Amino acid sequence: MRRYGKHTDEDDIKVRPNRRGSRPRTSIRPKHEDAAEGFVVTVDRGRITCLVGDRTVVAMKARELGRKGVVIGDRVALVGDLSGAKDTLARIVRVEERSSVLRRTADDNDPYERVVVANADQLAIVTALADPEPRPRLIDRCLVAAYDAGLEPLLVLTKADLAPAEPLLETYAPLGVRHVVTSREELADGGAERVRALLLGRITAFVGHSGVGKTTLVNALVPDRQRATGQVNAVTGRGRHTTTSALALPLPGEVAFPPPRRGGWVIDTPGVRSFGLHHVDPSRVILAFPDLEPGTADCPRACSHDEPDCALDAWVADGHADPARLHSLRRLLAARERREGD
Repeated sequence: MRRYGKHTDEDDIKVRPNRRGSRPRTSIRPKHEDAAEGFVVTVDRGRITCLVGDRTVVAMKARELGRKGVVIGDRVALVGDLSGAKDTLARIVRVEERSSVLRRTADDNDPYERVVVANADQLAIVTALADPEPRPRLIDRCLVAAYDAGLEPLLVLTKADLAPAEPLLETYAPLGVRHVVTSREELADGGAERVRALLLGRITAFVGHSGVGKTTLVNALVPDRQRATGQVNAVTGRGRHTTTSALALPLPGEVAFPPPRRGGWVIDTPGVRSFGLHHVDPSRVILAFPDLEPGTADCPRACSHDEPDCALDAWVADGHADPARLHSLRRLLAARERREGD
């Protein structure tokens, strides 16, 4: 029996819908040429807060980014609702090429890299001179990570009212690392100008273990954005985590976009208990020692620069470099092979 009459119309014929979608799939993705430029200031449980012009916009990753991560300091392209109004959500459709990436691993046996911050150009290594006691091994590891990422290190010593800074500074003098010494009284009186002078026009990431006064220093630098601070445990000598997520803050005088322009930015990161260097190739550490690097030309292949036939010993003996510099290099290379508490 015929289901339709003689003069059936195409509109009368029912077509079973395609379960895979009615539109053909394509590998061509939109270019989003009209996307707005943004700067990631914090990331919290999948919600990414960005600075877009003079507005703060909350966004999430677009599906086309796949597994590509978005971290604090990233420059991104956004589409959607960019008004910054409450309960609005934009989409990040592109992550621009990064100029630098500071990484760390949980420990030296962990192959999984964690990106701490992107596009910074300075790493402020904050350590207290007392309460808690300084940990030179952690400082060494942060220096290795800074050199590997192409960041200029800055050693910030806090709580100078509790202990002298000279013994620790003598250890790092051969490295030529810039440094600044502060005290709690100085910061309480609003005297953070000496530190601020070293941050102008830069994006600076602050790292250090808990309790060293890192957030207290950031609060003194950016007084209108006070973050919670904690105290050192009297039994363990360790600080308690009060900063739970990284946050980028503009220094007074930062008025232009994209950053930095004039005032500079600081990125306050949570306190760390360890700084693994599984991702660092030891051969790249020598690049931070331009006075020693030419001496490696006669080193044997895969030289660790800490073995009997290393050519650097003869290079230094001939007067091409200070022996203290070679000692510092080998101390940093050894830092990758031992834990911070050793």
